[in-house]
Amino acid sequence: MKKRGFGQEKWNGYGGKVTEKETPRTAAVREIKEESDLSVSEEALKQVGLINFYFDGDHAFECHVFLVREWQGEPQESDEMRPCWFSASQLPFEKMWVADVLWLPLVLAGKKLKAEVNFNKDGSEVKSFSYEETEFN
Repeated sequence: MKKRGFGQEKWNGYGGKVTEKETPRTAAVREIKEESDLSVSEEALKQVGLINFYFDGDHAFECHVFLVREWQGEPQESDEMRPCWFSASQLPFEKMWVADVLWLPLVLAGKKLKAEVNFNKDGSEVKSFSYEETEFN
């Protein structure tokens, strides 16, 4: 559960901004540690998505999506996130970003995708969604 900032009060994955000296992969490792106290190796991150998000046609950000199945530690609550595990069949889509129901089941089913999501101005509706399957290194 995102506790503050962009996406507050929504269930969301760990992540954040990539700094100037980071790759998306090194940023993901850092963000996971900061937000959950879990230790993850870069090798454990399997890229399954690259999603560009827009709000009313204006590009907001590019999101690299990684799945992780190996880590060290137990998830801890941070000032930014409160962790909780959900089974894939019981994800709380009603408390997530409205587009998550469109792309997340695809990656959980094993697809790797490049996608574009265009929300309305406040992010409460998806105006358009498109994707193509791809491979990542």
